[in-house]
Amino acid sequence: MMNALDCDVIVAGGGLAGAAAGLALKAAGLAPLVLDAGPAPQPGAAFDGRAYSTPPGSVNFWRGVGVWPAIEAEAEPMRDILVSDGRVSEGASPLFLHFDHREIAGAGFGCMVEDRHLRPAAFAALGDALRHGARVVSVEAGQGRAVARLADGSALSARLVVAADGRESPLRAAAGIGRIAWDYPQAGMVSAVSFAEPHHGVAHELFLPAGPFAILPLRGNRASLVWTERRAEAARIHALPDAEYLAELEARFGDFLGPLALEGGRWTYPLSFSLAHEYVAPRVALLGDAAHAVHPIAGQGLNLGLRDAAALAEVLAEAARRGEDIGDIAVLRRYQQWRRFDSAALAFSMDALNRLFSNDVAPVRAIRDLGLGLVNRAPGLKRMFMRAASGLGGAAPKLMRGEAV
Repeated sequence: MMNALDCDVIVAGGGLAGAAAGLALKAAGLAPLVLDAGPAPQPGAAFDGRAYSTPPGSVNFWRGVGVWPAIEAEAEPMRDILVSDGRVSEGASPLFLHFDHREIAGAGFGCMVEDRHLRPAAFAALGDALRHGARVVSVEAGQGRAVARLADGSALSARLVVAADGRESPLRAAAGIGRIAWDYPQAGMVSAVSFAEPHHGVAHELFLPAGPFAILPLRGNRASLVWTERRAEAARIHALPDAEYLAELEARFGDFLGPLALEGGRWTYPLSFSLAHEYVAPRVALLGDAAHAVHPIAGQGLNLGLRDAAALAEVLAEAARRGEDIGDIAVLRRYQQWRRFDSAALAFSMDALNRLFSNDVAPVRAIRDLGLGLVNRAPGLKRMFMRAASGLGGAAPKLMRGEAV
């Protein structure tokens, strides 16, 4: 029988959202323990093609939790973003959006950071607050504590358990929290390439008939590609040898940066939508994909998880300062009230954008092209979109604004 608590908060899930939660809680003066079901990553991992869009709000977050100094030298700034209804066979639409970093004050659009740099830095910053090879299989909510049962038969206790265990979250299901969910007829394809010509820090978002195709600048004249295709076509392309895979890329990408070469691995995964009915239950809070899984059309999945982590840490820190039980459902509902509307609004917006642009119906295409052109000529609207993309819009938590919790 356990009497003392093992920590203040147990975070179940050792992905980047779970690591971010642990770091935000540490920054808030709490004692978290992040449990990662996987093994410890090997140091010095080779580039595998994965990278993350990191807008200014997320840069503030990583700086506030002590990670940014370790990765800043590896980040590639995004200086401009070009959005077009692009069909390479016809050339990109002349009606496009050009977001120029000089049009907004502050840190512009942020940067791109490779997974091989960000993940080890986040894990290192957690230190003793991270345990690998520990999978939570159940949570029992009791008076004043939650008990997390692990796969090895052991148990840990804390005031609160944070479920950051992915979009199919077993802990969400065990807590009796339902969700809205559907599968897209699309798959995401991720890879990285190098160019013959410099990219000058310009990110491109091409809307092709099968879905969006993002070209995101990395250091060293490389780019991360996030490419949406119909599932059967994605499976066919993913199975191709590298040379034929590159030919498929070039058919969509064009040759404006010269010949392409693959860098790192290739990934493909089915796309789906998920939004939890509630973000909290007795002694349990959902975070990241366990709460909301969105279409990758704007690369906001991880950034939404960071906003969750920052908001939860802020709510719990304020409750602790007032002498409240940080796992009490009344405290947790403040977190839910803060985050659910914001994440739901973004999730449904991304879904609507995907449905609008992932088709080739001529009248629809004409209307959306006209819309892109109108927004491009309206400075006020452009600044509003740029502010939203920065991660600083709305009720941004303190860590996202560069403030201490």
